[in-house]
Amino acid sequence: MQATRTREPDGATSHRPRTRGGFVLLGGVQTTLVFTLAALAVPLPRIGAELHLDRAELILLSAAYGLTFAGLLLLGGRLADRLGGRRALTAGLLVFGTTSALAPLAPGYEALLAARFGQGAGAALVAPAAMAVLRALFPEPAAYGRAMATWGGLSVLGATAGNLLSGVIAALTSWRGTFAVPVAVALAALLLAPRLLPATPPGTNRALDLPGALLATAGITLASYGLVLTDAHPWGSAPVLAPLLAGLVLLAGFAAVERRTADPLLPPDFLRDGRRVLGLAAIGLTAAGTATVFVLLSLALQERRGWSALLTSAAFVPFAVALLGSGRLAGPLIGRYGPGRVTGAGLGTAAAGLGLLAATGFDTSVPYAYGLLPGLLLLPAGGALSFAGAAVLATDGVPAHRTGLAGGVLNTAMELGPTVLFAGLLTLGGDAVSLAAAAALFAAPAALTATLTTTAIRTK
Repeated sequence: MQATRTREPDGATSHRPRTRGGFVLLGGVQTTLVFTLAALAVPLPRIGAELHLDRAELILLSAAYGLTFAGLLLLGGRLADRLGGRRALTAGLLVFGTTSALAPLAPGYEALLAARFGQGAGAALVAPAAMAVLRALFPEPAAYGRAMATWGGLSVLGATAGNLLSGVIAALTSWRGTFAVPVAVALAALLLAPRLLPATPPGTNRALDLPGALLATAGITLASYGLVLTDAHPWGSAPVLAPLLAGLVLLAGFAAVERRTADPLLPPDFLRDGRRVLGLAAIGLTAAGTATVFVLLSLALQERRGWSALLTSAAFVPFAVALLGSGRLAGPLIGRYGPGRVTGAGLGTAAAGLGLLAATGFDTSVPYAYGLLPGLLLLPAGGALSFAGAAVLATDGVPAHRTGLAGGVLNTAMELGPTVLFAGLLTLGGDAVSLAAAAALFAAPAALTATLTTTAIRTK
């Protein structure tokens, strides 16, 4: 991240290294949370063979982390605002790090599944707390806007790192070695946080809205679980409909409770800002498109082309390079053209990448350089811009006492996007059809986002 160029008071220069160090620490934590979400994608077949798991058990194991992560994020956001960002971050890191350390020691499926659920619970507190601390680290609006522009690309970076490194680690050691990354990052963050991160005061002692928290957590978790099961069961089957309908009923109850609660878990006025809703939608869409490509291509390369897990991970190296290059450009572009136009341009570029992958990515007769590489460059280039611009849109104008809430909502959109859209895309037919539909979903709001937000705030 570039240092701010605005005039600073005397002595402020001495705090710059600490500010940079604090941002690197928080960014590393956020990247690791998403890394952990994607870390089992490539070695999942090995886990199934070692633990003798069927397809349904593998699906639940893969989704367990995301289910508790998404289900508890709103509660985690309010806890971060209530307890104070750094205190909540420490508590979440303890849970996340401990369960990550227990996961590779799991003797069987049940213990590993419980550890994955525990990781998600810890992450649900860490993610919004990290954003609350980030706000304290950059109290000036312009500096905070620039920080959020960089922050927005970390999620795609984490997902990419998960797919790249998990295959390498699994090939060199075993799938259990992938858990070393979250353990190491959690431990480092716990040790460095008191030195690099500012203390954040706790919020008010108002009621926590426990009824809303229970309804939101249960509703999101059940509905997401129902959608996840569509990969193994038909939409009209009881295993899918029972949790899906129950979750939707609970979410309807959550909406009714929030309208009558004096201090709701998710204040209705928080989503009345059109730019914020647009940013959240773009975050969910971009996360869904990226996750769909990772899953479908990882399976296709191993099952259709016969590639190893290591070679499959190597295929995504250009993806990572394009992602990093585009991410470095995102901040200056947002400062010049505004987050709305950058988000729209990013969605359009990603749509082109998805379209190319749908056209040639699954044809084994087409070489990698022509069939996969162009799409694997365009998709991350657009995704990084979209995430960065959308993160600024989603958090602009949020008061300091709601920063944890904003972090919870932003990360909820990022988690639910892949769950909802991925389940829907898989029902359309083949892999190429799914990616073509995703390209259409990206292209439609791309022009709308750019048009509706031409007067949006600009980060200076």
